[in-house]
Amino acid sequence: MTDVKAAPLIFICLSLLHGFAAALNCSSPTPKSLFDALQKELFPKKLLPPVKDFSNPVNVSVDMTVVGVIGVNEKDQSLTIFIWQVLEWYIYGLSWDEKECGTARVSVPRENLWVPDVHISEFMDENNSPETPSVYLYNTGRVFDDKPIRVVSSCRLVIYSFPFDFQNCSLTFGPYLHFAQDIRMIQDSSAEQILEESRKVIQTRGEWELVDIDVAPVTLMIVEGSYSEIKYHIILRRRPLLYVVNLILPSCFLITLDLFSFLLPPQSVDRSSFKMTLILGYTVFLLIMNDLLPVTGNDTPLLNVFFLVSLALMVASLLETVFITNIQFSSSQYSAVPHWLSILVLRYLAIVVCLPPKKKSNRVTVSLHPPTGAMNTSIISSRDLQSVCGDDAPPEKTQSEPALDELKQLSRDLTAIRLHIDKHFQGSASSHEWHMIGIVIDRLLFALYIVFISVSFITIVAMWISNSSLKH
Repeated sequence: MTDVKAAPLIFICLSLLHGFAAALNCSSPTPKSLFDALQKELFPKKLLPPVKDFSNPVNVSVDMTVVGVIGVNEKDQSLTIFIWQVLEWYIYGLSWDEKECGTARVSVPRENLWVPDVHISEFMDENNSPETPSVYLYNTGRVFDDKPIRVVSSCRLVIYSFPFDFQNCSLTFGPYLHFAQDIRMIQDSSAEQILEESRKVIQTRGEWELVDIDVAPVTLMIVEGSYSEIKYHIILRRRPLLYVVNLILPSCFLITLDLFSFLLPPQSVDRSSFKMTLILGYTVFLLIMNDLLPVTGNDTPLLNVFFLVSLALMVASLLETVFITNIQFSSSQYSAVPHWLSILVLRYLAIVVCLPPKKKSNRVTVSLHPPTGAMNTSIISSRDLQSVCGDDAPPEKTQSEPALDELKQLSRDLTAIRLHIDKHFQGSASSHEWHMIGIVIDRLLFALYIVFISVSFITIVAMWISNSSLKH
């Protein structure tokens, strides 16, 4: 019984000393003859690594081709991509004669061979890839393992320059258990070859475009040892046409419409109603298009800043209209314009905003009526009354009292009327001055509005360009 248990151990030791597998001898060039030879010499050793001894690692070459970019999830910080993974390694000592066995390669079930435990470190979801049960085995001992993989990998997404953003996601291929002394990963194709092949076979034309691929061998160091890995950097660029048409251009149109609303008369109530309608429409627009914006708590995209600045400019424009309208309609309730304010606004700011004060006319107006101050109607003597009546004799006191009282009352009424008219003309001049101040301030704020819009939008566009030109 002991001899029976020791037999497999003796067989393993002899295999390691004299080679993992010997040259196969086929009785005839048929598949059955070749599989019988494989069943006898190779398949029983599927639990052992295909090396001469344990001091030699298995060299596994890895290659990858991007077939399609399915999507990027900003909220989960994940990338979903479809790739072709190719692994190649050699079985030490295995060979057969092509003429003797009838073929140079044969497909064998994967479970009949030792397969390296190569995985993708960034994998973060259940593996829903299609199953490929077979691998190619060549007469030189080379094993060719090609299978499609649907990868859902973690990726640190930077959406600051959304929708003109680049994303750099990595896929790291390496053994899950075996250290570098057992399995050594080797890069098969260059980055340029992988990119060219991927662009030929890529099947998706969605939101993301494959821009570049970079590859480099890395070593993961831990306390127990080190792991040999190959890291691929996949650089993607978002196609921004959808967001430009649906988000950016409508916002620019509404801002332009709000800008041209300054051409409406400032004393018109329709201007404020128009601006309030614009703000309401823009708010509804943002609520409808909110689903197109990325959801993440790490960075605030520049597009959100663009929307916020646009809405703030519309609100500021409405507040300016309210202020100017208040000056235009309530100027009659204000006191006279302070002298310093009149000088500052009407003399200096009016020139800045191209509203110079009107020059006074040199023409002299001549009135055929006597001036108001030429006659003092507040006091009328009895002599004046006598001259009016044409009687030089002094009237009796009892006869002149009613007429004198009536004339005094008439004099007071005329004085009140004159004062009221003077006050009315003075108020009209003050209201006109406030009205001119409102026009000048409205023109000044309109110019500042244009400057602020231009500076804000140029700054945001420059930041978009500077961030989009960098490959993260």
